[in-house]
Formats: sequence, structure tokens, C-alpha cells
Amino acid sequence: MSTNQRCVLKNKFSGLSHQNSLAQCWSNLHQTPVRDLSANPAWQEEDLGMPLPDTTHACSVCLPTWDAVVGYEEGREKVIRRLRTGYPRFFKHPIVERLFDNTRTELASDGEDILILPTKLSAQRAHRWLERLAETAIRSTSFGGFQVLIFPEKAKKLADHYWRFSGEIVSSRQAQDSLHGDIREGNKSHLLSRAVAKLNGGDPENCFIFSSGISAALSALRSLPGIRDGKKTLQIEFPYVDSLKIQERFGNGVVYLNEASGESFDEALQRIRAGEFAGVFTEIPSNPLLRTLDLKRVSESCRFSRTPLVLDDSSVGPLNVDVLPLADILTSSLTKWVSGAGDVMAGALTINTNSPHANDLRNSIAEDAADCAPLYIADAEVLLSNIKGYAKRNTSINKSALALVEFLKEHPAIDKVWHPSVTETANYDAIKRKNGGYGGLISISLTAPKKAPKVYDSLRLSKGPSFGTPFTLVCPYTLLAHYDELKWTEDCGVPTNLIRISVGLEPTETIIKAFEDALS
Repeated sequence: MSTNQRCVLKNKFSGLSHQNSLAQCWSNLHQTPVRDLSANPAWQEEDLGMPLPDTTHACSVCLPTWDAVVGYEEGREKVIRRLRTGYPRFFKHPIVERLFDNTRTELASDGEDILILPTKLSAQRAHRWLERLAETAIRSTSFGGFQVLIFPEKAKKLADHYWRFSGEIVSSRQAQDSLHGDIREGNKSHLLSRAVAKLNGGDPENCFIFSSGISAALSALRSLPGIRDGKKTLQIEFPYVDSLKIQERFGNGVVYLNEASGESFDEALQRIRAGEFAGVFTEIPSNPLLRTLDLKRVSESCRFSRTPLVLDDSSVGPLNVDVLPLADILTSSLTKWVSGAGDVMAGALTINTNSPHANDLRNSIAEDAADCAPLYIADAEVLLSNIKGYAKRNTSINKSALALVEFLKEHPAIDKVWHPSVTETANYDAIKRKNGGYGGLISISLTAPKKAPKVYDSLRLSKGPSFGTPFTLVCPYTLLAHYDELKWTEDCGVPTNLIRISVGLEPTETIIKAFEDALS
């Protein structure tokens, strides 16, 4: 039996308290998942809580049943205790939790808790934010190569919110190296800047790498001159949940336009031209409804008033759309399609060199990337390896997604399909790359919404949050992202029982057969 095999067996029978001793055993498993989820998906009750992919540093977790999703959202012990990992901003990885436990024991008194942050600048910002909202005194110190905030336990929920919404987190690889007394210095972000700029058509000198996609988006928000002047931002189209939350929590408030159509859209464009907003945010296309607005009209209005336009291409990836020329800032979650492995979290922000705001934006964003939310060197190395296969993966996934859309459109159990190939397609085609496609993200609703739990439970594909993995990944998106605001999402046209599909690299017929069986 190999060393890796022995480590796997040991891990199956070890509690989370043993993560530190296991971490080194797992270190060689990045390229060799224990379970091939393309051939053997995680979809049954016994798979609840397993990492997706089945490696140490996975960014998703299996939630195989509708009830498990609800249990996760409600914090039921029978679900939470089985989770071996989760999306890193929402769920502290067991290795990260071990680092927190060790640090808490050393620094915190009874009735106190801690927040570990990667840099001094991030800690300073978190300190000010927490003291203002928690209305309590907070201590700050350096410990073990990190910055640590110490606060009364009553402020823990707010501290967790900062970890989630800022994305300025300690990664599992960084925590693992710290626990081994082997934290590495230096970074390889300059190499990633070149790689990402090559994908999106930007200038490497204006492409900055962050520890997460949301930290890149937050840096974009902070950099806007109008934010310092007290102006609100404008969000157009229903966005990924935290894209809106950071504008609410870290900006001066946000004006939200649910859909880029009709008189409301025309009025929003007039308000942009009047210079009312600090910046305009939108996704190309939106997630989860995969709608694409008339980007040319929005861009022209922003240029007229010199209002910065911040676009995000995460839902389809930079090889499918060419939008940087129409933006001032382009953000991307590299965790998803660009990495394509689901085992590293990172983000990118690219400034359009021709933007009239380029010089004003650059200094603020460069400081954030270097001193607030830098990508740990071990994570950068994994991402550099993953990115090499992006183009080939993208071609395959685009093709399979189109075939799945055609199948779903014609199925009597399906009420609606959202995908750029059938949703606001003319607007999408206007910014689609010549050799690009429509992406691998699809959302569906059923003609009988109450049957969604049964369909989800029966689906023989891996199930959990996130997207862009090499295996198909399905989730009841609205429940996971908006469980506490379902009335609002329904009013926004996002069904409570919406199911989102991230198409993987399995044979197309395998994916279609899984849906055919579950829908029958």
C-alpha cells in the first residue's frame, strides 16, 4: 500500500482534530483525487459532507439531497457535523479551523473569539469595520505570521461576515504550511497576471491577482473615486448574492435594477449619464439567470458621464466573452472555469488600459492585491498548473452544455431553461468571442416545482455549491444563496426551486442520461 493510500484510509476514520497530522499525508493528492467524480459521482445520502473534488483543498462539498441543503442552511447538527469541507469563504476548512483553535487557545480569554487575517492592511480594515458595527473594543496583534483580531464572542457573527464578504481569507494551504512551521514567502502572482491577461486581452501590468473573486470585486468597489464622495453604486441585473452584498456593506448603498429592459432600464441609463453613481456593476451574463444586458448601451452611458463600469465574466469565463474593451474594470473568479479543478480559490481584476480612470484606479487596486488580499504562493502554483488545460476544457464543456440545453428545452417536465444560447442571445452574441461559446452554466425550473426535491435527490451527478469543476455539479441555487430571503428572490423572478447545473467533462450522453432518468 502506498503512503497516499494509507493516509486516505487513516483520514476516513479520523476526526477533524487530526487534520494537522494528516495534512502532510494529503499534500501530494492535488492531481490524484481519491474518487473520480466524473465516473463515480457523489450524489447519495452516504456522500453527504465529502469534499468535491475528493482532495484536501476542495472548494465544494457534497449536499446530495434537498433535505441536506435545507439542513445546511438551518445549521442542523446532523448535517453540519458531517461536513468535511465547504466553500472557503462560507465554511472554514478543517485545517484553517485548527489554526484558529490553536491561535484562540494562545491569545483569547474566556468570552472572547478571534479572526485571523493574512495581512496587516486587511486586519486594519476589518478592525475599523468590526468596531463600528459591533460597537465594542477590539484588540489586534501579530501571531504566527498572521494578523489576529480579538473580540467579545458577541461579535463573532460580524467577524464571520467580514471573512465571507471581504474574501481576504487564510487559505487551507497557507494554514497547513503555518501548522507545519513552514509558511512560504514570495508570490507568483506576476505569472498569473500574464496568463489571465492573455485570456481576457488585457495588459499584464494592469491585471492583478487576489485571494478570491469577491476580494477582487471589493477592491474594485474601494477604488471608485465616487465612493469617497459618498455616491451610491448601481447594480444592473440580478447578481451573484455577494456581489450585491459587498455594495450594501462596504459602499454607500446600492441602487438595484433587477432586469435590464423597458422603461426602468432607460431611466437607469439616464441616471448614469447624469453622473449619479460612483460606479455601475453587472455580470456578463448574470448568475443564475444567465441574462446578458445590452452592454454597448450601458458602456456608452458610462463613458458619457465618466462613470466607471465594473463587469464580471465569472459565469462563462474569459475565453467565451470579450468584454474588457467595454469596461473600466473586469473582475473574474479564477476559482471556477479558469482553474477548472475546484481545488484552489483565487480572483483577478483587470483594468482597461484605455479607460479614462486607469491611472486613478491603478494605485488603489495594486495596493489591495499586494498588501490586503494577495494569493498565497502555494495556491498560485496550483492555479498556474490548472490554467494550462483551460482552453481544452472550455471547448468540451461548451459543446456538452449546448447538447444538454437542447435536451432540456424539449423535455415536458422542464418549464424553463436559462442559458446564453436561449436567454438574451442577441446581446450575448454581440460580446461572444469568435471562437467562444455559451458556457457551461445552465439553470432550470420544473413544470411541477414541488417535484424539484425528488428530481434533485434522484440525480446521479455530484451535488454541491460552486461551479466550474471537471465533473458536473448541480445545486438548488436559490436555496443555497438566498435561504433567508426567498420571498425577495421570487419577486425578482428567481424561482425558489431553481436548479443550477455546472456542466463537466463527462461524456455528453452520460450527463443527458442522468437528467433523463431523474426527470422520468
